[in-house]
Amino acid sequence: MQDPEGECVSSWITPPECGATGIGGLPHTDPRQACDDVLATFPRFPYVPTLPNRGLMESIVFCDSAPLPGGIVHDGRLGIDPSRDAGSEMEKIYLDFMEKNVAPYARTDRNASAFFEMAKRDLSPAAILKCQVTGPVTFGMQVVDADRRPLYYDDQYADVISKMIALIARWCEEAMRQFSGVKETLVVLNEPYLASLGSSVVPIRQENVTAGWEDIAGMVEGGLGVHCCANTDWSYLMGLNPSFLSFDAFTCSRELLLYMDDLVAFMERGGVVAWGLVPARPEDFSKVTLDSLFQQFSAIRQQVADSCSDDLFMKQSVVTPTCGIQTGTPSQAREIMGAAAALSDRARAGRP
Repeated sequence: MQDPEGECVSSWITPPECGATGIGGLPHTDPRQACDDVLATFPRFPYVPTLPNRGLMESIVFCDSAPLPGGIVHDGRLGIDPSRDAGSEMEKIYLDFMEKNVAPYARTDRNASAFFEMAKRDLSPAAILKCQVTGPVTFGMQVVDADRRPLYYDDQYADVISKMIALIARWCEEAMRQFSGVKETLVVLNEPYLASLGSSVVPIRQENVTAGWEDIAGMVEGGLGVHCCANTDWSYLMGLNPSFLSFDAFTCSRELLLYMDDLVAFMERGGVVAWGLVPARPEDFSKVTLDSLFQQFSAIRQQVADSCSDDLFMKQSVVTPTCGIQTGTPSQAREIMGAAAALSDRARAGRP
């Protein structure tokens, strides 16, 4: 959306008051069971999971690749077909972007089975509904041209991918509003490649990231968030004003807390921080307890509350698992999501 000064910004969401929700993919292959588990664990803040174990087309990047100009899947890889007229396909995306024509960017049961399963559910207890799409940086860095060069290094492709993702995100939020009846929606960009910001090995230009973010923020009317599962330039990322900043707090909280002034200012503006404190990989989860996770959460809470009110921290926080939960079994995923909900309950109750 655009603010009164014409700048493209995301909409702030209602403070979650240290509630809990999930992140990204689940290991399930049955979308009904996946949605059952999400709604049983996170009734107030459910999310639409992705189910990459159902097949390649439900995995990151591939699930959002249908409109890619010249895109072709061959031998399990997504690339560009040089025989296609990519130029005319790009022109269509530009025209659709200008006209906000999102119908051609609809998800399908082939690439988003849980999305359509969630559309059948009673979501009346929910205050907000969240889904995720592949972020433009990660999409552009994962797909290469005939010369094995990431599309993100082609300025025209970088631009058109951002607009394509914007249209997919807008379709998702409109669909969620229509089928769920919830008052608020949140679309989160899955952007692991933002960890390359400032890297000399895998360089990412900030101006391209900013331009892409503004394209998407200008198209999406509800909440727009970002998930980055490794360390990055947190000051820059919070400066983009995402509604929701999701990260792996289990391993990267120290790095984020180095930007304390930026973090507090972000939360004061209305930004929500999703503290991914429950390790989602079963081998890591087996080594923690609710007590140890609560101690880690409390240490973060105290450190932030030294720079702002505890009330602000709690209002603008949400507890999640880290990403990677799809590597386990459905039973393990239920246990990990349940731990996030239990940690949220314990934090809200303030029990030592």
